[in-house]
Amino acid sequence: MQKFFLTFCYSGCSPKAPGTFGTLAALIPAFFILKYLENTTLFLLSFLIFIASIRIIDDYEKKTGIHDDKHIVIDEVAGVFLACAIAASSANSLLNFLTAFIFFRFFDITKPSIIGKIDKKVKGGLGVMLDDMLAGLFAGLLSAVIYGILLQFNLVTWDINLKNLF
Repeated sequence: MQKFFLTFCYSGCSPKAPGTFGTLAALIPAFFILKYLENTTLFLLSFLIFIASIRIIDDYEKKTGIHDDKHIVIDEVAGVFLACAIAASSANSLLNFLTAFIFFRFFDITKPSIIGKIDKKVKGGLGVMLDDMLAGLFAGLLSAVIYGILLQFNLVTWDINLKNLF
């Protein structure tokens, strides 16, 4: 059950790019939460996963002796949930949803600035989770800012609200 949770329904067990597959798998529930509920639900769920996962990851690392196993993707799930929730606060749109995903993967892979420092210096479950939460924070904020700029200059003509899809 622990592996099922940490690999987000085994989506992180992909031999190549497990983080990207885990993030893509997380977009499915994120989409439906934003479509049928509110961005605050996704925001709170992100923090619930963050808090719950720290101890579970600590336990897993003690059992396996591996810090930040590449197949653990629950951190990506919490991070992309946060990114999508923040982006949706400016507009619950398909464009914001996609840019949140793209920026999250960019920040998660490159680990610029404080994200990289947290990744290197903070150990255990907190370290595994915190760098992805920061990546989600920055990705969500950047998506919202870019969307606002695009709106300001009337460059958003094709976008659609997630609640209007399907």
